[in-house]
Amino acid sequence: MALTGNEVAAVNQQRRNEELTQSPVGGVLSSGATAAGAAVTVATTLVAGGPPGLVLAGSVVAGMGIVDWFRKLGTSQVNENLEALGQATEDALNRVENFLKDHGTAIDEIKRRLGSEELRNAMAIASLQALRTTQQDRLKRLALILANGVKDDDLTSESTDDMMRAAVELQDADITLLGQIYTNQLSMMENQKYSPSDWSQNIGYRWVQDFQWLDSPQHLSSRASLARLQASGLITQVETNIVRNGLIAHQPFGLLSDGKKFYERLQKIATNAE
Repeated sequence: MALTGNEVAAVNQQRRNEELTQSPVGGVLSSGATAAGAAVTVATTLVAGGPPGLVLAGSVVAGMGIVDWFRKLGTSQVNENLEALGQATEDALNRVENFLKDHGTAIDEIKRRLGSEELRNAMAIASLQALRTTQQDRLKRLALILANGVKDDDLTSESTDDMMRAAVELQDADITLLGQIYTNQLSMMENQKYSPSDWSQNIGYRWVQDFQWLDSPQHLSSRASLARLQASGLITQVETNIVRNGLIAHQPFGLLSDGKKFYERLQKIATNAE
């Protein structure tokens, strides 16, 4: 005889009352194993006492406790992410403290920066952004933005919020391409003698010289990276009158000040001990 609705509910409740292990992976496996066991019990009874098909499939799903599984999995992932972010931030801030000491910053000034409301607000922003990814490298980006913000004594909320959003949304290939643009254009960007027209022309020349490989069809992925970097407000398309192969400089992109700051905030903090 098939189980009644009350009996299926009792099986589900028994499964929910079982304890999950502390390990995120182990917790998922334990939950899955318990759910699978309940599902097999229900399915076996149904096969023996009633017709298969929709009733059987529905009862298997009912025995798995999907809602409870997602709840526990989500809690586990949140804890894991925040722990990883906290450890990465602590490591990075230790390096910042050593860096500041090595460069003669007074201990009172270091305490001020580490105890500032700006840092607490930035950590709150980081904790929220940390919930949007499961990739450890992106969590480390958040930690570096926090630590380098302390090093530079610059953690304004709006700027930090934008950078942290970009840190969890951009792919590794995007950051690599941003680094190439940064290296290519930094000296020109910092040269104050250039007028806006000089700036665009120089970007055009440098783009044609160093980014010709972007013209190849096999590098469409790099075009996607450029689109993501532009959408994040880190680079901008530049108008120029430089013509190459009948095209205007192949749509060159220029590094923006926010892009410069963002890339520099992602750099590891070195100390004199290294």
